[in-house]
Amino acid sequence: MSPRPKSDTDPTIANNRAAYHNYFILETIEAGIELQGTEIKSLREGGANLREGYVSMRGGEAFLTNVHISPYERGHSSNHEAKRERKLLLHRAEIIRLGITIKQKGLTMVPLRLYWLRNRVKLEIGLAKGKRLYDKRETIAAKDARREMDRAAKSR
Repeated sequence: MSPRPKSDTDPTIANNRAAYHNYFILETIEAGIELQGTEIKSLREGGANLREGYVSMRGGEAFLTNVHISPYERGHSSNHEAKRERKLLLHRAEIIRLGITIKQKGLTMVPLRLYWLRNRVKLEIGLAKGKRLYDKRETIAAKDARREMDRAAKSR
């Protein structure tokens, strides 16, 4: 049996926790995603990995690249390719604005979360700036300090 979502009320299919570690997320955007039938069935079973994915702009369109959606177990010869490029569904004005922002500021777009919204699959994209090694260390140190403070407050 395949892994199911945490609960019926939790719409999240997959999270990209590594993105928050490797990037400063400046802005988030919700986008639709063009999927094939077997991809939808696979996502219902929870088979997605966003870790190495990114969004690329080409020809006035946005594409989700290098995201792994597991092949559907009960699929047949028309089963989808696991790491194929998938077109993102954004308004033309959003695509233009994001394209200009990325070129001017040297930012990147990374997938943050894949989730269900009214029986549609949506992707949360983050406009991101890469973290340096010392930024990552600072983030880890701050998280550890916060955890220690919480432990101390809990024990009292």
